[in-house]
Amino acid sequence: MVAFIDEHRETYGVEPICEVLPIAPSTYFEHHARAKDPSLRPARAVRDEALRTEVKRVWTENDSVYGAQKVWRQLLRAQVKVARCTVERLMRDLGLRGVTRGSAFKVTTVADETAVRPPDLVNREFKATRPNQLWVADITYVATWVGFAYVAFVTDVFSRRIVGWRVSSSLRSDLALDALEQALHARPEAEGVVHHSDRGTQYTAIRSTERLAEAGVVRSVGSVGDSYDNALAESINGLFKTEVIHRKGPWRSIEAVEHAVLIWGGGVPRVPSIRWPRSHGYPPGLEPAPHLRHTLLPRGQVQPVRQPRECAEARA
Repeated sequence: MVAFIDEHRETYGVEPICEVLPIAPSTYFEHHARAKDPSLRPARAVRDEALRTEVKRVWTENDSVYGAQKVWRQLLRAQVKVARCTVERLMRDLGLRGVTRGSAFKVTTVADETAVRPPDLVNREFKATRPNQLWVADITYVATWVGFAYVAFVTDVFSRRIVGWRVSSSLRSDLALDALEQALHARPEAEGVVHHSDRGTQYTAIRSTERLAEAGVVRSVGSVGDSYDNALAESINGLFKTEVIHRKGPWRSIEAVEHAVLIWGGGVPRVPSIRWPRSHGYPPGLEPAPHLRHTLLPRGQVQPVRQPRECAEARA
C-alpha cells in the first residue's frame, strides 16, 4: 500500500488515498520516517531483522530440513535467546519450512464431480451377519523398479476374505471391473450384495455401473467429506502393505507384485495340497465356514475338502 500511495500521491494526495485504503496517513508518514532514519524503528523490528539472519543461517546450514522446533533449539545452543513462537513467525515471514516425515503418496481416488453417485448405504457401519451381504472395494499402489503397480481388492466384510483382486500398471477403469468380475465368478450366489467403494472414477464409470446392475449388485458410494467412508477397504490395503510390501521389497517388477498378491490373497496353497481361505482380520468366532474351504488340484480344479474322520479315541 505504501508503494501504491507513493505512485499516486502527486495526482490524488496522501489523505484522499488513505480514506479509500485501510491505512492511516500517520502510518504512511511514519513508515517513510523510519526508512530515512533506522533509529526510529521500534525495538521489535530491529531485533526481528537481526533474528531473521540467524534463523535463515541455521536453516541453511542444516540442509534446509529443520523446522521451527529444531531451529529454535539450535539458536538456544548458540546462546541466542528467542521464543519459539518468534522463530515460527520469522520462518513463516521468510517462507522457510522443515521437511515432514512420510514418503510421497500416489493419488488413486480421482472423483468425477459430474457423475451421478448412488447413496452411501453403509454409513461407516462395516458389519455383516452373513457372507455376500456387503463387499468393500478399493485401489492401492506399490512402487516398483519399473513404475507403479496398482492393486484392486474386493473384500467380503463378513469373513474379511478377499473375493476378487487385480493388478495393473495403470489406473484404468478396467482395473476395478476385473476385480469385480473375479469376485462375481468366485461368488455366483452374490445377487443382492451391497458393493461399497469410494468416489473414484474407476467405480463410477458407466461400464462398472452397468456390470453391477447386470449382476444384481446394489451400489453404494462413500459420502462427500468423510475420511472414513471406506475405512475397512483402506484397512485391508494397509494390512497388505504391512504384511507383504514393506517386508518383502524392493519390488523389481509388476509381475512380482502380482505373484505376491496371489499368494497373500489365498490363491496359492501355503501348505501342500490344502488351502485354507485367508480371511484378513476377521473377529474370533467368525472364521470361514467349512463350505468355504477348498483344495487346490494340480490342474486348478477346486473341490470341497473332506473333513477328517473322528478317531476311535475321540469316539470313546
